[in-house]
Amino acid sequence: MTQAASTASPPVGGGGTYAFTDHDFQIIANRAQADFGLHLTLAKKDLAYSRLTKRLRALGLADFNSYCRLIETEDGAEERMQMLSALTTNVTHFFREDHHFRTLREQVLPPLIASARAGGRVRLWSAGCSAGQEPYSLAFTLLGLCPEAAKLDIRILATDVDPVIIAKAKAGIYDNDELKSLPDTAKAQHVTDMGGGRFAIGAKARELISFGELNLMQDWPIKGPFDVIFCRNVAIYFDKDTQSRLWSRFAELLPAGGYLCIGHSERVAGPASTRLETVGVTTYRKSQAGTADRTAKPKEGLSR
Repeated sequence: MTQAASTASPPVGGGGTYAFTDHDFQIIANRAQADFGLHLTLAKKDLAYSRLTKRLRALGLADFNSYCRLIETEDGAEERMQMLSALTTNVTHFFREDHHFRTLREQVLPPLIASARAGGRVRLWSAGCSAGQEPYSLAFTLLGLCPEAAKLDIRILATDVDPVIIAKAKAGIYDNDELKSLPDTAKAQHVTDMGGGRFAIGAKARELISFGELNLMQDWPIKGPFDVIFCRNVAIYFDKDTQSRLWSRFAELLPAGGYLCIGHSERVAGPASTRLETVGVTTYRKSQAGTADRTAKPKEGLSR
């Protein structure tokens, strides 16, 4: 997913710069919180300045006060998405935090694949999929255990709030420096050299995945259930109350025995902690029956 960018300390005020008051920053922070759950404290003011001055130049605006007026209007909806992209960056690679994929290979997927081969339905969700490396890593892992996965009722949903990054993920084209994080088998079976220092993800992995835009702070046009949910290094940028609500929403979409994998700096807390038990490093399993039913059909929308 989109992750908060590293801090920066540009000069504020003076020649060639834009006036940027604490009030301006608070309007931006409040809008980022309300629309996207992004938690920005005043310590991030310099970061916001350095990232958003590019947007002011692109729009031909004279100051941040004008920018704040724009993002608060109905016509500013598109710019609010641009603001999110400017305030965040996407840091990920294939098979990041490999212990999760090891758990999938050794414990989680074998019984799910057996169920699918017997006619069952299996769904995985990469929530905050960023540029696509995570869902493609899930697809590679599935195909390593079940080469015929696309012929079964096994699918991966991949979502992110940023439409620009979702388009990149869906294209499935990456620079060759990404190859170093791919296992040799994935390189041999699922990667096509495009020349010019780039490669493309092959059709077998791509056909397992549905990509779509989804704001985790809003209503979800999906019903589930999902046997596995990955939401890694996303919630760390939300405040504690928002995190707690998110864990509970995920728990509702997991069947008993379903798995949630989160980021290395994140921990499940709040009401969901009574329903999700730790079974590995930042890996949780739903320990009691909930509203999710394995036989339930997904709503029309993002899942398929």
